[in-house]
Amino acid sequence: MSEELNLKTITTNDPIFDDIRPCNDSEVESELNKIISDKMVINNILKFRYPLLYKTFGFALKPFVKAILKKKVAHIKTIKDFQDIVADFVKKMIATTTDGIELVGFDKLEKNKGYLFISNHRDISLDPAFIDIALHMTGNNTVRIAIGDNLLRMPAVTSLMRLNRSFIVKRSIEAPREKLKALTHLSEYIGLSIAENNSIWIAQREGRAKDGNDKTEDAVLKMISLYGRQKKQDFATYMSSLNIVPVSISYEYDPNDLAKANELYEKEKNGVYKKDQFEDIDTITRGIRGYKGHVKLVAGTPIKGGFESAEELSNIIDKFIWSNYQMYPSTLISAGITEGVSEEDKKKFLDRIASYPKHLQDRVKAMYANAYFNKDK
Repeated sequence: MSEELNLKTITTNDPIFDDIRPCNDSEVESELNKIISDKMVINNILKFRYPLLYKTFGFALKPFVKAILKKKVAHIKTIKDFQDIVADFVKKMIATTTDGIELVGFDKLEKNKGYLFISNHRDISLDPAFIDIALHMTGNNTVRIAIGDNLLRMPAVTSLMRLNRSFIVKRSIEAPREKLKALTHLSEYIGLSIAENNSIWIAQREGRAKDGNDKTEDAVLKMISLYGRQKKQDFATYMSSLNIVPVSISYEYDPNDLAKANELYEKEKNGVYKKDQFEDIDTITRGIRGYKGHVKLVAGTPIKGGFESAEELSNIIDKFIWSNYQMYPSTLISAGITEGVSEEDKKKFLDRIASYPKHLQDRVKAMYANAYFNKDK
């Protein structure tokens, strides 16, 4: 059997992708059982919902909480059932932690077509969540979400991510040969997903832009193109076939701005920043619960040509993201622009900055200001 025939007959449901793929409908029940049986999940629910009772009667309450969870998830039979619940949760989050979300361009996308969404990366969970809700609200299918294996240190989190159509990027592999093998495997999964009309979201870079300077990493695009090389297609031809849609995400306020500034400060001061074991989980929680002000997402049209290399494609994506930033008061004030900014907005932002440690205030402002300085590049 020829290599070409092999490439045509493999699908994303093939067992070779079991190590990275999201859940299938047949696995929903077992993954939910893992979550509701997880001791850490039950303990956290008790601590959050019943803090006083937990201290004295925590052990006795655990079976009660597990029974409630089991009843709440009993009707979830498919991935769609689960994602409908996630969509309701995200809508409530928007209502309670934002001043509104603006969506541009998503209604222009073809229904039931596979796209590769590449966005700037500011928040671990919010970026793909907002893209998913934008697609959900415009009648489009949700995305398969690329997540790093560094987020999968807790079994319950792994189950939740996989139920929400996340697939795994094996960032922890260090050996060059094994790393290339894993990246080629990942590239094939992405390419086949698009061919099957399953959309993908992947960040423009590995890790969030903690300094607010959104720049597409050429390495991300080169990884995506590996499957094209297997198919004997040049970079431009293959990447144009993936229906790449750049997405610009603007947050008026970043719930993790202080944490990001502190991490950058520690790296500069000590040369290294060591994360706590579950710091990423804390970051996700802070992002979900924290105040975000206004949020805007702008989706472009699929990029069809105009580039020959990863560097040229990166520039196209960057220019779209930068030119579609929303210039919120937080950005303008940080960039030294106060004209047209209301006194109320000025006070709101400056009071926030004043509440932060003095040695981090300028770093936080620089983070917000980069959107302004990048916009005219």
